[in-house]
Amino acid sequence: MADLLSLQLTLPSPSVPFTASKHKMSTKSMAASVFGSAATVAAASSTTRFLSSAARATLSFSSRSSSLLSRSSSSSSLKSLRSSPSISHLFLNQGRPSSRVSNRGFSAASNPKCLASDPEQLKNAREDIKQLLKTTFCHPILVRLGWHDAGTYNKDIEDWPQRGGANGSLRFDVELGHGANAGLVNALKLIEPIKKKYSNVTYADLFQLASATAIEEAGGPKIPMKYGRVDVVGPEQCPEEGRLPDAGPPSPAAHLRDVFYRMGLNDKEIVALSGAHTLGRSRPERSGWGKPETKYTKDGPGAPGGQSWTAQWLKFDNSYFKDIKERTDQELLVLPTDAVLFEDPSFKVYAEKYVEDQEAFFKDYAEAHAKLSNLGAKFDPPEGIVIDDASSTPA
Repeated sequence: MADLLSLQLTLPSPSVPFTASKHKMSTKSMAASVFGSAATVAAASSTTRFLSSAARATLSFSSRSSSLLSRSSSSSSLKSLRSSPSISHLFLNQGRPSSRVSNRGFSAASNPKCLASDPEQLKNAREDIKQLLKTTFCHPILVRLGWHDAGTYNKDIEDWPQRGGANGSLRFDVELGHGANAGLVNALKLIEPIKKKYSNVTYADLFQLASATAIEEAGGPKIPMKYGRVDVVGPEQCPEEGRLPDAGPPSPAAHLRDVFYRMGLNDKEIVALSGAHTLGRSRPERSGWGKPETKYTKDGPGAPGGQSWTAQWLKFDNSYFKDIKERTDQELLVLPTDAVLFEDPSFKVYAEKYVEDQEAFFKDYAEAHAKLSNLGAKFDPPEGIVIDDASSTPA
């Protein structure tokens, strides 16, 4: 689903301005491709900032760079170090999904020894995300970021990380370059300062934390989340392209089922997750769908333009289902994968229910979002970590 904040629904464009080339891309792509490559370590001063959690567990920091280099040189952990120049040079190339854009601003540091995220850092990162949302109105693209990292899961593949899912692989240029992930480089630019500040939070956890927090801060339901996801360590562990949904396939219902059934989701969960289209906009210059602007988007907030699914596109409610059913406002977007929710007999049962009962929609959505966020993830500890109780103990 076009530029949406979902996996099937590629989330709308970021609400903050960014520099992008204006090449037209295929309507089959969900967004412009973005590639980047992590630079190797050039100096000892950069290593202290980007040691992975696992590396920090085995190497003691020293104020003497020579000591650090001496110890790290005898350890395979040096492979996980990355430098981090400014990211202001990144540009979005919307013309060719296979083109590459430097991704040096994003640390490829990971947790090769599967250390869990720190509960206190997770809590503090959540507060920083809330502030980010208040100032940039980036709710839609953060939801989409989490969904697209998780939405590559294949239930028929047992091995991790080959099975895909919520493992932080979306931070690598090869996966950012997938057509469905167009524009998500901007989401990474937004949350990278938070990742640097809280280095003991994995990318996999940060993506899902940002997504759930964005839903809640937009007025949506509380998502029953758990954390402790392990990151993949390199781009060779990214899934192949083609696991995320298209916006306008020839047979929308069959396509949605092909994609979501592969993840182990059912018809109710497909419809509930589609309701996240209540947030965000689609931009034709990126996805090929929607109008350049409407009366609802011409003045922002954030970067103006695009076409939204709902009039109040930063408010999470059940208006998406109401508007799709009525289809009386030509200013609002309806994709083939939206319309089919009221055309397919099985989908229609749930769509009609959510039109009438927002509480039921919120309940089903919260459960489906939490399930999606856990797909394919490897947790340490295996039962995960809950950060919403007083003790932040394992789930």
